[in-house]
Amino acid sequence: MFAVTEAQLLSWLNPLLWPFIRTLALFAGMPIFSQRNVPMRVRVGLALFISMAAQPSLPTMPLAPLDSLPMLLLLLAQQLLIGLSMGFAVRLVFASLEFAGELIGLQMGLNFAGFFDPATGSQGTATARFFGSMVAFLFIAINGHLLLINALIQSFHAFPIGDEPFHFLRAAKPQTWGAEIFKMGLWIALPLITMLMFVNLVMGVISRVASQINVFSVGFPLTISIGLIGMVATLPLMQTPFMVVLERMLAAFS
Repeated sequence: MFAVTEAQLLSWLNPLLWPFIRTLALFAGMPIFSQRNVPMRVRVGLALFISMAAQPSLPTMPLAPLDSLPMLLLLLAQQLLIGLSMGFAVRLVFASLEFAGELIGLQMGLNFAGFFDPATGSQGTATARFFGSMVAFLFIAINGHLLLINALIQSFHAFPIGDEPFHFLRAAKPQTWGAEIFKMGLWIALPLITMLMFVNLVMGVISRVASQINVFSVGFPLTISIGLIGMVATLPLMQTPFMVVLERMLAAFS
């Protein structure tokens, strides 16, 4: 008769269970995979595949007894916290690019053309949506998903599954990450904002020198044209700040 002891069951279940939960929480919090059009079966399948493929690189998992409900709840909360925080860190990088697009659209005058974004359930602008789409393509092009999987594996070494589930909060301080949106967004949008402010300054001087010129009829299409040219010209330069920001946010997990 085939019999399985509790020790054997724990030795089979623990190495796969906790990485699976942390990876699934990462997919629930990060952009692209957390959208409604991504089926739950895809997330579960990818989380299971990554958990199985990462087994040789993961440290030894502690054997948590199945009959200890408080310990299981603490370990489950730890995996959910770290996974959701990692997804939140990636979401902040995407949000900083979208915030840069909001600032650029505000200077260009395109923020009047707002629309409802069904993916986020909020109002969006054309420039923010454009930057959001570009950063999604850039994330795949620069192998950002591989960096994310590497950070996920390193998080098990930096914050192992143990007796101190909430050590991550004191070490990484995720409550301070919200300020990175404004700092990174201003850093990325500063060249275009400076160029558009110079255009507005020139238009102001022209309006004082030649008052018969209708500045509003000339300045609005001129600002939009120069802003669009500047956006196209600065797109190839977006990779460097995006890589710096992504690596700095994921460094908190390693």
